[in-house]
Amino acid sequence: MTPPAARSARSWPRAIVIVLLIWMLTVTMLITVAVWQRPVLRAILLMSWGLILLWILLGGSLMFHFRNAFCARMQRLPVPPGIGFVVLATLLACAEEAVTTLMTNLAPLFGVAIGQAYITASTNYLDVIALHSVVAFIPQFAVWAGLLTRYHFRPFAVFLLYGLTGLCNEILFGGPQQALNFALWIFVYGLMVYIPAYCFTTPYPRREVPRWLYPAAIFLPIPSSALSFFLLRWLAPNHPSIHFPPITG
Repeated sequence: MTPPAARSARSWPRAIVIVLLIWMLTVTMLITVAVWQRPVLRAILLMSWGLILLWILLGGSLMFHFRNAFCARMQRLPVPPGIGFVVLATLLACAEEAVTTLMTNLAPLFGVAIGQAYITASTNYLDVIALHSVVAFIPQFAVWAGLLTRYHFRPFAVFLLYGLTGLCNEILFGGPQQALNFALWIFVYGLMVYIPAYCFTTPYPRREVPRWLYPAAIFLPIPSSALSFFLLRWLAPNHPSIHFPPITG
């Protein structure tokens, strides 16, 4: 018989995921209904639905159901766990941005011209990952690789904490209204690191996580992205932060 403590340890992550899913789907649906008569905003919401369906629901389900088989293969690779974590998280971030860039390029399918509605800074995938988004995530992944080398964070805790870091990223970039979509951003960012944290654990004993480090881990990765932004400003000082005009309508 499974001990009650073990059952509880397995059930609370599931409960949190269900609550997040309900909140994300409910809020997105309500906003979609509210803006349906406004073509530009409707297109943005349809792009968001594409992200939810492809990255969160489909991608997240595949990651969860095939995590053991996938990680068994990943753990055979002759790479240090920290490097493996950063590389796999970066590849997953690139996959997520492939979905968002696809949605931005599908603007005509959603009833508007390209550039009228968008959820990425550019329609060019390589531009998006190399000069806007993923390049800023890599230092944050490196911070988490360091934390996982030293402390025994559970994969779901990494999912949740980095998801909250992603929420902070979006609030800093898009304003406080992004807080309403907290469940969406937790899934978007958390799924970048869940499988890497599940696969790449250090082969030597790690310390238990002190309680103060859980909230601190939400904010610790954020300053590291400043390095990427300074480097980009130095290498490409005239590169626009967004390649489209401001959204209106």
